[in-house]
Amino acid sequence: MTQEEKYSLAKWAMQHALDSGADQVSIIISQSKSSNVDVREQKIDTLKEAIESNLSIRLYVDNKYSSHRTNRLEKTELSRFIEQAIAATNYLSPDPYRSLPDPNLYYQGDGEDLGTEDASYDNIDPKNKVDLAFQIEKEALNKDERIISVSASYSDKTSSRLMVTSNGFEGETKNSSFSLGASVSVDGGDARPSDAWRERAILFDQLQKSNIGSVALDRVLKKIGQQKISSGKYDMLVENRAVGRLFHPLLSALDGYNIQQKNSFLIDKVGEKVASEKLTLTDDPFIQGGLGSQLFDSEGLALKKREVFEHGVLGTYYIDTYYAKKLEMEPTTGDSSNLIFESGDKDLQALVKSMKKGILVTGFNGGNTNGSTGDFSYGIDGFLVEDGEIIKPVSEMNISGNMKELWMNLAEVGTDPNPISSWQTPSMLFKGVDFSGS
Repeated sequence: MTQEEKYSLAKWAMQHALDSGADQVSIIISQSKSSNVDVREQKIDTLKEAIESNLSIRLYVDNKYSSHRTNRLEKTELSRFIEQAIAATNYLSPDPYRSLPDPNLYYQGDGEDLGTEDASYDNIDPKNKVDLAFQIEKEALNKDERIISVSASYSDKTSSRLMVTSNGFEGETKNSSFSLGASVSVDGGDARPSDAWRERAILFDQLQKSNIGSVALDRVLKKIGQQKISSGKYDMLVENRAVGRLFHPLLSALDGYNIQQKNSFLIDKVGEKVASEKLTLTDDPFIQGGLGSQLFDSEGLALKKREVFEHGVLGTYYIDTYYAKKLEMEPTTGDSSNLIFESGDKDLQALVKSMKKGILVTGFNGGNTNGSTGDFSYGIDGFLVEDGEIIKPVSEMNISGNMKELWMNLAEVGTDPNPISSWQTPSMLFKGVDFSGS
């Protein structure tokens, strides 16, 4: 469908819902195209292409709320779908906190193009996608006699999401993403370690297309000989692509749902110092070509650049309209965008050099965090570091502690933001973390 056709259908569906008894309505029409190629042993293992279109409707009927989705977009079928959805909503219990956002908080349509879509998506040769996957596999295949398996993949997606509401919002987002990755496992004697590497970009021409399989192979070969070391407190340096595992519980503690449900260890902490002064984090939705760039959130609220943490002081929560009403707070947004960390002055190699004795963590295996207390336990993979030198690979070790204490003990932030995520986490050094092993 063209943009004009989508708006026409969305407005028709919205009006039909209002005429059928809804008090407020939000309509979303989503379209996407995607492809995926997996190769293994120089053969195509998986080849998929998909085209999807659907309509979602959020209904507010007599203080009752429900949401529904269908891929049947003919008006005759849609009219029955909407009428049945409204009838079903009437059976629900009232919830006085449910409503569309204040129209004054909506995005007003005056933002610039943020460069989140590759207009050439449909012109990419499918053979090129397959060739790229085989090329990545070839970088590692048969390069070492200890290799057990090598696999590689290419994937892409382009999507659009158009939304209209009965109290005045209209807007559309468009996004694309391209990815190449490789995974390698090797015979390490008593163990069979594996590792992977992936690159990602919004634009196909900006996607790194080489040195992916070779990086995955290099990383897994370094794991051979992994073993436990003595339990104790160690400084912990976490690689940029692994930091997200530790950052996720911190971000989740800022979510309106978790705050309202008393499942956050950062309740009533805005304006207080909750982390090391090394933690300064900005949520910036307006970065050109950013993986998380957007002008409005999933409700239509206009986004703003926000200081989430400033030298360890908490600046904001992520609160949508519903939880803002329940918490008697002003809504901000329920969605994060590009999370930009203030960097230090050392790259990963320099951070390793700065360590007297510690562990460089390159990945996490299982584990969990208690959202209400912040207590955590995770399995790790990594390397023992002594006097600034990597000594040996480490595995079957666990870290445990409390998120509040961990982030207070953040000592250094690297200069290497994660390039394949909207959470642009750099490598981070934490002091005095409890490790348990042998």
